[in-house]
Amino acid sequence: MKRIILSLIVVYFGNISANDKTTNGNFLKADPSQCLAVPQNERLDCWPGSDGNQEKCESRGCCWSPPNSVRGLPNIPYCFYQPKAESYKFTNVSELPDGISAFLERSSKSPYPRDVSTIQLIVTYQSDSILRFKIIDPSNPRFESPFPEIDLPQPKTENPLYKFNIENDKQGFKIIRRSDDSVIFDASDLSNFIYSDQFLQITTKLPSTNIYGLGEERKRFRVSTDWKQITFFNHDAAPQDNVNIYGTHPFYLLVENSTNAHGVFLKNSNGLELVLQPTPALTYRAIGGILDFYVFLGPTPSDVLKQYQEVVGKPKMPPYWSLGFHLCRWGIIDLESTKKVLQRNLDAGIPIETQWNDLDYMEDHNDFTYNKSAFGGLPEFVQELHKQGRRYAILIDPGVSGSELPGSYPPYDRGVELDVFVKNSTGQIFIGKVWNSLTTVFPDFTHPNAYTYWKEMLKEFHDLVPFDGAWIDMNEPSNSEWPYGCPDSELENPPYRLNTDGGALHEKTFCMTAKQHLGVHYDIHNLYGISEANITSRALSEILGERSFIISRSTFSGQGRYGGHWGGDVYSTWDELRYSIPHLLDFSLFGMPLMGSDICGFNDNTTEPLCNRWMQLGAFYPFSRNHNSEKLMDQDPAAMGEQVIRSSIKALNIRYSLLPFLYTLFWHASKNGSTVARPLMVEFPDDPNTYDIDTAFLWGSALLIAPVLEDNPSSISVYLPKGRWYNFYDRKPLNSKGEYFEIAVDRETIPLFIRGGSIIPMQTPANTTEEVRKSDIKLLVALDEDGKASGNLYWDDGVSVDVGSDYTVLEFSAEGNKVDVTSSNLGRTPPPKISSIEVIGNGNQNMMADILGIDRYPVKVICGNPTQILYYITH
Repeated sequence: MKRIILSLIVVYFGNISANDKTTNGNFLKADPSQCLAVPQNERLDCWPGSDGNQEKCESRGCCWSPPNSVRGLPNIPYCFYQPKAESYKFTNVSELPDGISAFLERSSKSPYPRDVSTIQLIVTYQSDSILRFKIIDPSNPRFESPFPEIDLPQPKTENPLYKFNIENDKQGFKIIRRSDDSVIFDASDLSNFIYSDQFLQITTKLPSTNIYGLGEERKRFRVSTDWKQITFFNHDAAPQDNVNIYGTHPFYLLVENSTNAHGVFLKNSNGLELVLQPTPALTYRAIGGILDFYVFLGPTPSDVLKQYQEVVGKPKMPPYWSLGFHLCRWGIIDLESTKKVLQRNLDAGIPIETQWNDLDYMEDHNDFTYNKSAFGGLPEFVQELHKQGRRYAILIDPGVSGSELPGSYPPYDRGVELDVFVKNSTGQIFIGKVWNSLTTVFPDFTHPNAYTYWKEMLKEFHDLVPFDGAWIDMNEPSNSEWPYGCPDSELENPPYRLNTDGGALHEKTFCMTAKQHLGVHYDIHNLYGISEANITSRALSEILGERSFIISRSTFSGQGRYGGHWGGDVYSTWDELRYSIPHLLDFSLFGMPLMGSDICGFNDNTTEPLCNRWMQLGAFYPFSRNHNSEKLMDQDPAAMGEQVIRSSIKALNIRYSLLPFLYTLFWHASKNGSTVARPLMVEFPDDPNTYDIDTAFLWGSALLIAPVLEDNPSSISVYLPKGRWYNFYDRKPLNSKGEYFEIAVDRETIPLFIRGGSIIPMQTPANTTEEVRKSDIKLLVALDEDGKASGNLYWDDGVSVDVGSDYTVLEFSAEGNKVDVTSSNLGRTPPPKISSIEVIGNGNQNMMADILGIDRYPVKVICGNPTQILYYITH
């Protein structure tokens, strides 16, 4: 490779002893004139945490100055680095065939113990649009996360979109977009760069404040850069402001002021903390591992997301039936109550695809058992559901009982035999407590025997109760007791304390000194959920002989390849209804499209108006499930009264009619890394008005969902990007210049809009997805201003793990009064025949083309006068 990617301005090749910058082991006092030169918004925190004071700050050689702010934002640093404070300096740089190798020496000590004096920067030009840079200790191996499982081809570049510059004036580096010289990753000032044993820190300046992702946390979709702090440490806590919850996804998508986009992913499974400040800048803090960054050059948001998923993996194709409506409740204490709740909803006309049971079905809350008294007849009930074309899903916790009599509980006995349980620091089985009566022990899903163990347990229980889907909960992992305590060590109490809910890292989870096959829990805590999801997904597919359906509470980057996620223990409030949309959109960015929150809320009693609007919105979550907690009012649609019933039926019938369109979107996501529930910003990056919108979203590019998020308004304001849109219900066109429209609303209808230029495949709604699949295809053709439209349909059997070539893809195009249907692949089981084509936007008339009886592809339909429909087969 002859191109010059590396720009060396001047590189320092000498060594400076730490003693040159210290006196008697203390830091030199900061220069007051330099301190005054630092704008408040650009302060880099020299004493992160809450116990700093002026004396401590200045003992680190840092500046001390209370912020001049009337807002009282708590995260503005009082203690901050002076400009050009020295940390690491480049001492050797080599250009490699596909990247750069550079060494850096620490020139002054950091405030944290066991600095790594010499570190290595390895830059890899992975592709024209993906660059990786990794910072390691070349002398001592450090923990590197095995997840996500990355299987990239050998690096290959032809026309890279980036250049990597090492600069001497501030002893740092930059990643620059070649086309316009925008700085994508700006670490040109390494004054606060730290690489110690249990604390790593690096800051990048950002080219704009349009930043998205960085989850999981309860927040708006566009992340605030107003001293926003986010902690990544998977934790059992209901979503609430500024609290770390279930997942870790250190990936962001940023739209630059030029409307180009890029993304950055940090592959690190240790506890993390990120701080965004108004500079704008972003500081990463990790309490272990290495710094392993992937940078994605886009240049569109969609490009960035596809590039990200090339690295972490594309999402799993869900079984068709999982896209139906699901019903669950914690506190349904017996089988008769389960049947009663299900039947009253069926009698009310609610299309129920899948009945769930929470942990109520278990005997003494023990995994892989069912209560043969309260749930006697459960196997027969599940078989009856299958005869109706319905499915059954169960909750499975990771922890199993550790207190049953020897020989009475195979999940414990077999786990001991295979030695798969997590150990404590002395090598004994780690004992905790979740739902089990006395004690809980926990499988180590990173253990070589874990797959054998977990598959055996799932298979033995499936032989008793032929369930169809697994809901893996409490896998952050959650734990409420430590009978033997946690040892006093730097793993339990590291030199830097993350801002975690509850304080100690082991709060509501394992001791950090607990031992797993891959290492101490301190390093792999955030991987517990993804390692369980990986094994559960593979094992259940083998047991069922079809695609598995997995919903996990704890998640990590790349987990979309194993299954989906739900929003956890959300409260039944209007605020949570609104926050469920950015929560959903975040997981779209993370490559986990099968996602949705508990409809009507999980915690606290809902209300009729709230549940009414939540059922409307929830009908358009990719994963649609009504579920709430024990000891609360019933909130299944039939229990909420006639208004909620009518509203639910209307919204769910639309969902079921759109199932072929939704399933096709999932196929595109699994094949190309595109989004299903799509932020407007991703589809319209050239329209800055979309950047803050998180109260509406798209399905793909064709359908805009604008839910009502308050009690009984007469109208809502909906932003429609530039172009032609159609009201879904009356098909009336709305020509937008990129503006807000005041849309009248009633209590039974969620506003929906079809984008001009779209062709949407639909079917007749029914009570189950199986029935829907049998009905004819109907094409809804919505012409744009130029009289054109396009779309497609993916069709397979809906369940096969590997469809091979046995699938069909139909391509639709329309121009003027002609609609073409062609096939790019024909499977052995083709989709149902196309029985009608509705064209809207042609002379402001709706036209219906009846082509009953056509069951071969390709077909060309010419729509002229509605009473004169012509069609013919082409070969």
